[in-house]
Amino acid sequence: MAQFYVGGYRTGDPFLEDPHPSVARRPEGLPETADVLVVGCGPAGLVLAAQLAAFPDITTVVVDRRDGPLGVGQADGVACRTVEMFEAFGLAGHIVAEGYQVNEVAFWRSPPDDPESIVRTGRIPDVEDDLSEMPHLIVNQARMLAFLRERMARSASRLEPRYGLPVTGLEVGPGEFPVTVQLGSSTIRARYVVGCDGARSAVREAIGQRLVGDPMNQRWGVMDVLVDTDFPDIRLKSAITSGAGSLLIIPREGGYLVRLYIELDGDRDRDVTPESLAAVANRILHPYTIDVRDVGWWSVYEVGQRLCDRFDDASGSRAPRVFIAGDACHTHSAKAGQGMNVSMADTWNLGWKLAAVLRGRARPELLDTYSAERQAVARELIDFDCEFAAMFSAHPEGSAADPEKFQRYFRDQGRFTAGVAVRYAPSMITSGAAHQHLAEGLPVGMRFHSAPVVRVADAKPMHLGHVARADGAWRLYVFADRDRARFDPLCGFLATLTARFTPAGADPDEAIDVRAVLPCGHREVAVVDLPPVLRPRKGPFGLVDHEKVFCPDPARADVFDLRGIDRAAGCVVVVRPDQYVAHVLPLDAHGELADFLDGVLLEA
Repeated sequence: MAQFYVGGYRTGDPFLEDPHPSVARRPEGLPETADVLVVGCGPAGLVLAAQLAAFPDITTVVVDRRDGPLGVGQADGVACRTVEMFEAFGLAGHIVAEGYQVNEVAFWRSPPDDPESIVRTGRIPDVEDDLSEMPHLIVNQARMLAFLRERMARSASRLEPRYGLPVTGLEVGPGEFPVTVQLGSSTIRARYVVGCDGARSAVREAIGQRLVGDPMNQRWGVMDVLVDTDFPDIRLKSAITSGAGSLLIIPREGGYLVRLYIELDGDRDRDVTPESLAAVANRILHPYTIDVRDVGWWSVYEVGQRLCDRFDDASGSRAPRVFIAGDACHTHSAKAGQGMNVSMADTWNLGWKLAAVLRGRARPELLDTYSAERQAVARELIDFDCEFAAMFSAHPEGSAADPEKFQRYFRDQGRFTAGVAVRYAPSMITSGAAHQHLAEGLPVGMRFHSAPVVRVADAKPMHLGHVARADGAWRLYVFADRDRARFDPLCGFLATLTARFTPAGADPDEAIDVRAVLPCGHREVAVVDLPPVLRPRKGPFGLVDHEKVFCPDPARADVFDLRGIDRAAGCVVVVRPDQYVAHVLPLDAHGELADFLDGVLLEA
């Protein structure tokens, strides 16, 4: 939830940040040096750029080999977890308002006695209850990128991509700016470089990494089309397998547009046209027909499942200076709809880490966790994609159990496809699960699963997770014990603990943001009696931030019950800047909490 006017009231758009003084000093052309060079303006690159734009004291340069922004086509599936992430950028409302919401999935298959026809075999919810407060959406990738560019342009950094600059060379050497990158006829030196430049990544090649695996999976044609059809489920996500092949129907935003993923045969020499794709679709859909009236975009996918061993250039004792993300380090089929989402999650993981190290807020070893965490996630995705693609393309062979098996598999894998199944292994930023019993529904290593609450100060019903912004702050969600015997002493300790990591002159919640959830009705709380750490004074006028304390929402499910939190004991849930649970601790584990944060953060 956005806050503004802490520095003084002004008219106009409150979401347009005042430009940082460094913007006026920025050279018109390519600068000689940068803290971070982001190569590629696809989903991975622009999520990273949008995150780094929140820190105008970091010099970020974003380049792309293309002549301008993507206009149409490519990925369109936006997983629930991705919408949660976009909420931190203040962009979820735009996406939800514009996108097609996937509510149910229909399954069609040829009956055993008629392989040239299809019948509906099932229809199931796309997302299970309480998987996420956010929906599964379909939004054109070009629009997703436009939202991110808008976020960059409205930030204090006024960050804008630079186009027409291909990487033609990259070397890592000594010095303050150790990475030298040739961009056409220009050269730039950077502290860090992140290659988000796709499956043919020049950055990946420069650091000697290779995509290993199946380089050429089955071919699938894809079309965004306006159609006239008698197929009854044209506005539902539909998985269709007949004797003539497999087809995936994805309704698009706007009410009329639809995307068709069409399985092609093995003859790669045959010319593919929109007309030939429509003909294949009609064979698969028989006895229904589909008349393509207009083609907005079309292409052919021939990408297999491939993966790099590492996602950075670390070697021996040398710390990483160059990172790769998205299709530059993992590729897969389009059928599971995970490519864009996992790519953006890569740089959501990396962005705050780069910012923390560059700003002197965290230990440099933090950067080692990026490759370790995201390479493991990509490997899981490859394994899932192989299994999902094989099952989707399995043609009917007279087995009556096949439809039920596929639907059950689709339902069981819903958490993975929604993007909420990721669980990071223990590391310097993710603890073990010794105290997990205090918050069973908030597993350590998994994303912080939001829940409905009421904000005490103004009785506003909201989602607890939506307080998190893409601002690089760690968050401590303190769930109070029933009698507050441990809660009040903890709040006193936290005031001292958070001050250790807060730079002079910064707001007290800039590094560590403390929030509290009390196990009582919001009308029972005396705001003036709340501890100072929950009523911090901020900005040049020392104004009190009243929005730190919450209670269960009496009109919806209780947050303590939903997330399995022990009401009598309470707990502290430590959440990383990318919204993943780093630790669950008892309220009186002051030393253990301090030791954990000391292992990651540097004192101011």
